[in-house]
Amino acid sequence: MVETNLQNSIIVSKRYESTTAAVDTSNAQLEKFEYQAEVSRLMDLIVHSLYSNKEVFLRELVSNASDALDKLRFLSVTEPELLKEAVDLDIRIQADKDNGIITITDTGIGMTKEELVDSLGTIAHSGTAKFLKALKESQEAGSDSNLIGQFGVGFYSSFLVSDKVVVSTKSPKSDKQYVWEGEAGASSFTIREETDPDKLLPRGTRLTLYLKRDDKEFAHPEKIQKLVKNYSQFVSFPIYTWQEKGYTKEVEVDEDPAEAKEGGDDSKAEKKKKTKKVIERYWDWELTNETQPIWLRNPKDVTTEEYNDFFKKTFNEYLDPLASSHFTTEGEVEFRSILYVPAVKKDDMIDRKTKNIRLYVKRVFISDDFDGELFPRYLSFVKGVVDSNDLPLNVSREILQESRIVRIMRKRLVRKAFDMILGISLSENKDDYDKFWENYGKFLKLGCMEDQANHKRIAPLLRFFSSQSEEQLISLDEYVENMKPEQKDIYYIAADSLTSAQNAPFLERLVEKDFEVLFLVDPMDEVAIQNLKSYKEKNFVDISKEDLDLGDKNEEKEKEVKQEFSQTCEWIKKRLGEKVARVDISNRLSTSPCVLVTGKFGWSANMERLMRAQTMGDPSSLEFMKSRRVFEINPEHPIIKNLSVASKTCPDDPEALRAVDLLFETALISSGFTPDNPKELSGKIYEMMGTAFSGKWAPAAAEVYQPQPSQPVEPQYANAFEAEVVEPVEAGRQK
Repeated sequence: MVETNLQNSIIVSKRYESTTAAVDTSNAQLEKFEYQAEVSRLMDLIVHSLYSNKEVFLRELVSNASDALDKLRFLSVTEPELLKEAVDLDIRIQADKDNGIITITDTGIGMTKEELVDSLGTIAHSGTAKFLKALKESQEAGSDSNLIGQFGVGFYSSFLVSDKVVVSTKSPKSDKQYVWEGEAGASSFTIREETDPDKLLPRGTRLTLYLKRDDKEFAHPEKIQKLVKNYSQFVSFPIYTWQEKGYTKEVEVDEDPAEAKEGGDDSKAEKKKKTKKVIERYWDWELTNETQPIWLRNPKDVTTEEYNDFFKKTFNEYLDPLASSHFTTEGEVEFRSILYVPAVKKDDMIDRKTKNIRLYVKRVFISDDFDGELFPRYLSFVKGVVDSNDLPLNVSREILQESRIVRIMRKRLVRKAFDMILGISLSENKDDYDKFWENYGKFLKLGCMEDQANHKRIAPLLRFFSSQSEEQLISLDEYVENMKPEQKDIYYIAADSLTSAQNAPFLERLVEKDFEVLFLVDPMDEVAIQNLKSYKEKNFVDISKEDLDLGDKNEEKEKEVKQEFSQTCEWIKKRLGEKVARVDISNRLSTSPCVLVTGKFGWSANMERLMRAQTMGDPSSLEFMKSRRVFEINPEHPIIKNLSVASKTCPDDPEALRAVDLLFETALISSGFTPDNPKELSGKIYEMMGTAFSGKWAPAAAEVYQPQPSQPVEPQYANAFEAEVVEPVEAGRQK
């Protein structure tokens, strides 16, 4: 048994002897205390309001033990006599899986009889109803509830897994040791003085948990060790767990009689004793938690290798991170943190919950299940640890959502994350940011849509192709730096591919003026830019939309051109009807005859394509946005000039009207839209091709000769020319 092994251990002092046997209270005077609140309501509060799973009971009890040690260390500064018992400051946990018993012992401050009643009766003494009322009021006020972090609640978490709990405690301020005993579901608890000399403690507290039948799995030493490493590995005091160990040794084995007879003739030969290796099992204390966590150290004393090793170990990564940030924030809220940007993106990271931020309170792990509380979803790729002394220790995720401290922490963590990413972008090694953008560019674009407050931090990190940088991504800062003096806005065009963007007719005049145009070829680009609206006081302008201002307007000339082609515009609009909102003279074309642009508040061709692809899209809204198309014509193009003549001389000519229809359908395609009736468009093109090609390459009908199959084929026009005989000329001679 664990108890027997523990008592036989040489290195264990009397204060660590097991208390797994039932407490004998026959000779001790018991004092009975009635709960003032119903135990059932108390348990309901703990299970449903404060704790998400049972295993946190060990976290709470270890945290209480750590608090007791902290308090002793603090008080001993002014009262050194409190440390008169020369015992180490530590926590020891022993599990007896055979009997389903867990013992937790600390060498902290301990409690007197009065403190025992007050500390373990906090909730019971104040009343469950009063506690619930105070908790509700604090949540409604948006403030933090210090009630949650009180020792009483943490202690009562032991009843999540225990039928009975025994607390034996000795304060250095008292000469007596007292034992508190309570059972789950009981209406009272008892306190008595400890009279058994074998169970006396020099100082501190020992908790003995008698587990419920269904929860005896927690009494396995391996389980205890796992829970300590998960929740309490960074507690500032050493935590020892009682573990079974083994070492290998050689032992002699009896000689086989048959082998002994065979070797009997050589009596003079020295006989070699036979041995075999066996594993000797024993029980001993094992240090389970680590020493000072890396985030509590001075960043100047931590090497890059240590940061990388911590990252790999904590988050099960195999590659070094792209960047890390170790910082401490002070002021209204104080916390320490280390953040990382992984080198590799996990698949479907945006679409699923991540557990990338591990929250610690006073070095005690609380949770990593934060769906947007500590970090927005679009920064879910950032991994790290956060350690706060201001949050209540046994806080649940539901209460965390309402915490003002968490809201402040979130703002500061987001700022530090952006500073870290900006550092990657400014690094001399540009490959690092190229790798980052390839992995996480979509996340930042999502941030443009979801986080307006951080637009100024996100925008410098965005990257795009452009009309002057078709192979290398550029930043918005580089775009602004390259802007022409007369250029007022940041121009962009959205398309389904880089090739489509490069050949769009909207670029013609801008390319002539050497204005750079951003190419938005990712489905998220256009929405992201529209949410940004501007950058460094420069507005984003879609060159595929109406009212494009290139800063070179000549109002008198425009007025003359509009008057000259007003009848043509009216004629084309009458022919196209509701297909377009209006027909205008274009200031963006130089070589194309026409283009189809969208209204200032309508969908672009790219957005319309994306909306069509969504099976759940609303067809009625799609039709409404389509109605805002504007047909722009180039008055310098020969086709438009010819149509202008037709509009004045023969406006009802069927060929002229068909030409307008074909012009519109062609403009649909070149502008990035999808024709409503591709078959009708192809029919018009075939008809025009037939007209244009009619007789173009065929000889005159009278001169065409079709030979009979039996007759030899002679070349046409055989007698049309006489053959000229040319004599060969020797090299070097002139003819």
